Amino acid sequence: MKFIHTADWHLGKLVHGIYMTEEQREVLLQFVELVKEEKPDAVVIAGDLYDRSVPPTEAVELLDEILFKINVELKTPIVAISGNHDSAERLSFGSSWYKHSQFHLKGKLTQDFSPVKIKGVNFHLVPYAEPGIVRQLLNDDRITSHHDAMKAVVERIQEEMDPSESHVFVGHAFVLGGKTSDSERTLSVGGSGCVGAEVFEPFHYTALGHLHSPDAIKHDTIKYSGSLLKYSYSEAKQRKCVCIVEFNEKGKVSIEERKLTPSKDMREIEGYIDELLDPSFYTSQQINDYLKITLHDEGALMDPINKLRQIYPNVLHLERKIDRIDSRQKDQMEVRQHEKKSELELFEEFYQDMTTLPYSDDKKKIIASVMEKAKKVVESK
Repeated sequence: MKFIHTADWHLGKLVHGIYMTEEQREVLLQFVELVKEEKPDAVVIAGDLYDRSVPPTEAVELLDEILFKINVELKTPIVAISGNHDSAERLSFGSSWYKHSQFHLKGKLTQDFSPVKIKGVNFHLVPYAEPGIVRQLLNDDRITSHHDAMKAVVERIQEEMDPSESHVFVGHAFVLGGKTSDSERTLSVGGSGCVGAEVFEPFHYTALGHLHSPDAIKHDTIKYSGSLLKYSYSEAKQRKCVCIVEFNEKGKVSIEERKLTPSKDMREIEGYIDELLDPSFYTSQQINDYLKITLHDEGALMDPINKLRQIYPNVLHLERKIDRIDSRQKDQMEVRQHEKKSELELFEEFYQDMTTLPYSDDKKKIIASVMEKAKKVVESK
């Protein structure tokens, strides 16, 4: 049994004011060719098909085009879930009749935990859901974190699992120890968004989405495929791939990675402006790549961005090294000031950031009372 694991397409993604739709189409057509070449028994998409809950029209049309090519033209089954960027309700539309063409799309978590079975392998589809949703769905007040929620869901799945068969978990989560980038939306404040890797022990393979690097976690059976493209400069040095997963007759898993390569890479370069504009330098560069350029010059510069764009048309971000150092020093100063603030002051900042509402005296009194009670509970233990 062979399937291809991919995730985090983020169709409709806007990077520094540029829609990545054409680059996404280019790479997805490579993906279609890979499916045609490999002839897998299924394609697994582990969430974040779109970049936002209401994607632009071009993104919807691109998803429709690619899924049609894979599922209808190549007659390849698809199993897919929603991620934290998707709208679970919108992706759930049509799912009941999609199944007739072996397109299994689960947008919302429901009480139905029965797997999708393809060539003897059970695919357990668990779309992204907040802990509060899972707590209500399972009627379990003990669920307060993403780890609690995932553990409870897996326990429900295990109730009906046949241990003599092969099982694949398809989910969208932040596994503890995973390496993040600037492109991933934080799931929860603090550590409550993390899920322990031990939760997935009952499964022969865990196909995950959310973290954008295929190297985000090192584990024999838990794997992030990574994102379709580089979506921020923090990903500039990441490799991008999809995973070809095979189960042999004894249920053993082997994983092969295959690269997808866009015509325009996302890279960072730095130096003095005269060096970067020197033909001896730029003739050895891929000048059409999406670039972040850091200049080492310290004096005044006349219109550097337009000078650079005459050679490098896709400069998306320009900064000065001295400004970056000043910014780092400012951040460190803010951290030191932050450390001196009381819990009440820190909560006030958090409240205003999250709600944009005024933090009234009545609210201060309520939070102060809650904090005092919490401290007493901790001290009594």
